[in-house]
Amino acid sequence: MSNKTPLYMPLGLAVTLCLGILMGLRLDTGNSSDGLGNFSSNKVSKLSEILTYIEHEYVDSINRAELEEKAIQTLLQELDPHSYYIPPQDLASANEPLEGNFEGIGVEFRIQRDTVTIITPIAGGPSAKLGILSGDRIVSVEGENIAGNGITNAGVIKLLRGEKGTTVNVEVSRNGNEKFIPFAIERDKIPIYSVDIAYMLNEEIGYVKISRFARTTYEEFKKATDQLLNQGMKKLVIDLRGNGGGYMDAAVDIIDEMLPENKLIVYTKGKARNRKEYRSTNKGSLQDLEIGILLDESSASASEIVAGAIQDNDRGTIFGRRSFGKGLVQEPSQWPDGSALRLTIARYYTPTGRCIQKPYKDGVKQYYRDYYDRVEKGELMSIDSVDFPDSLKYTTPRGKTVYGGGGIMPDVFIPYDTTGHTYLYSELIYGGVFRQFCFNYADQHRDKISAYKSAPEAVDKFEITPAILAEFFVLAKSKGIEKNESEFASSKDLIKMRLKAEILNTIWNNDALYPVIHQRDKTISKVLDVL
Repeated sequence: MSNKTPLYMPLGLAVTLCLGILMGLRLDTGNSSDGLGNFSSNKVSKLSEILTYIEHEYVDSINRAELEEKAIQTLLQELDPHSYYIPPQDLASANEPLEGNFEGIGVEFRIQRDTVTIITPIAGGPSAKLGILSGDRIVSVEGENIAGNGITNAGVIKLLRGEKGTTVNVEVSRNGNEKFIPFAIERDKIPIYSVDIAYMLNEEIGYVKISRFARTTYEEFKKATDQLLNQGMKKLVIDLRGNGGGYMDAAVDIIDEMLPENKLIVYTKGKARNRKEYRSTNKGSLQDLEIGILLDESSASASEIVAGAIQDNDRGTIFGRRSFGKGLVQEPSQWPDGSALRLTIARYYTPTGRCIQKPYKDGVKQYYRDYYDRVEKGELMSIDSVDFPDSLKYTTPRGKTVYGGGGIMPDVFIPYDTTGHTYLYSELIYGGVFRQFCFNYADQHRDKISAYKSAPEAVDKFEITPAILAEFFVLAKSKGIEKNESEFASSKDLIKMRLKAEILNTIWNNDALYPVIHQRDKTISKVLDVL
């Protein structure tokens, strides 16, 4: 025997013993309660141990990565409704609306009669630069036919999107051309605009509609308001209805344009985050304008920061209905596998100290049911149905009472407008009749509608005639929707407005859509009366 033998013998016995124990664990599959108890490591999390145990011992094969993602998402939802996990494959699409761009060929499209039809090429994008037109049909991509074969929206996006600088070859069918037209389109960064429209409601009042708060929103807003100032704007309406929020910095920069120097805009505070204040500078070009902010029950987060700062600083008038009530701040973290976490790390507070986050202790399902509870209580129809406890009462510098604990309550309440809403009207919407008819009509009369010199001229001169209405209801009947004369009489003006708005939108986009809608918008009417 070598002198080294006594040194290695205990080590060899120990390794053999460990292997024996592990083999015993793996063989003892009939007693699962004992099996889990045999996992012993204080350095590895219980969650990791349980997943490993399930992976080894569960009766069927499992996808561990998928199970981990479900566990993470469930864990985060137990914390609050706004902390969430984004899998690697979904991160790009989740970020695009906030980053303000995506990479692709730059078209808005719709699948109509199993064919990809261009609604509009995005201004300045690669498709527009090459001469692709509204109404063109994409019939092939890289030589592969995509017309009449059941292609989906997801399939189109997969074919047309790609990295900036790469090229995709398409063929389009165009009215008046017998042959298909080939295009080699070099993909580029395509802007996603968050300012939907900016125009003058009358000679003094400018209007800006913001759909989300993205990285580019402040620059879009500044450009829009500069143009309106050049047109003589003396008062400004910012429409945040339906705006679910986004980047807080964009909201802060926009408010900074309207407040004098050193006014508190918002502050944030969390367990691990000290109070951080955001105050106005003296750069604002809108400090002398009268301000109106439009809210509804879908206005949330950054929208509420804007409204809260304006209201708490006695800087303007809030119109509409109580906002959603999201006062939590999420911080993004990206992980090595390409996934991301958006974790709530603080609450934000309006200048008077209000936290307008609504309660979420009863779980996510009840949290999002709050809207239906508001409907049942009649809150969307009457200000008397809204109840705030005195414990959440705050006072602005000029003595106005405001409330925390669940959204921003407007200064001027405007009930939800149900005028003209009948069962017939709902059938026409949810049956897709408006969408199909308006696109077909605009496509067939493209030259006539495009002949107007501007969107305002199209809004002023284009009318829905009895012939157009008759044609519309022929399509409705083909889809099994009968024209109830009594309900039609109640909904006629609303139907005509929607037809006009959607037909003109197909050619003139938002520049025609919103001015048509605003002709029947009671919130806009009230704003014009008050301002």
